[in-house]
Amino acid sequence: QEQLVESGGGSVQAGGALSLSCASTTSIRDYFCMGWFRQLPGKERERVATIYRDGVSHYSDYVKGRFTISQDNDKNTLLLRMSSLKPEDTAMYYCAANRAQRPCKEASSVRYWGQGIQVTASV
Repeated sequence: QEQLVESGGGSVQAGGALSLSCASTTSIRDYFCMGWFRQLPGKERERVATIYRDGVSHYSDYVKGRFTISQDNDKNTLLLRMSSLKPEDTAMYYCAANRAQRPCKEASSVRYWGQGIQVTASV
C-alpha cells in the first residue's frame, strides 16, 4: 500500500525559508503527477505547486517566484523549497499524488494524500 509522508515543516519568521519533503513508499516514477496543497481551518484545500512526470511544474500565483517544487527520483521524494515566507502562507501543507493520467490540478481530483504538516510564518 502506497504512502506519502511529509516532513520538514515548522515555524519561521516572516521572510524566512523552510523546505518540505514528501517520501513515497513506492517509486515516484509511477505517478503521473505530484504536488503540494495547503489548507487553512475552515477553508478548502488549495493547490500550491504541482509537477508532472514530464518534468513540467505549475505554481499558484501567490507562491510563484518564492516556492520551488522538485523531485528526487532516486530517493522517491517530492520537495518544496519555500522562501520569503509570508504570514498568509501559514497553513497545513499536504503532499499529493495521482496515477493514470489523472491531473493534480484540484484537490477533488487527487487520489493519494499525505497526512499533512504545519507551516507557520509569523511576524
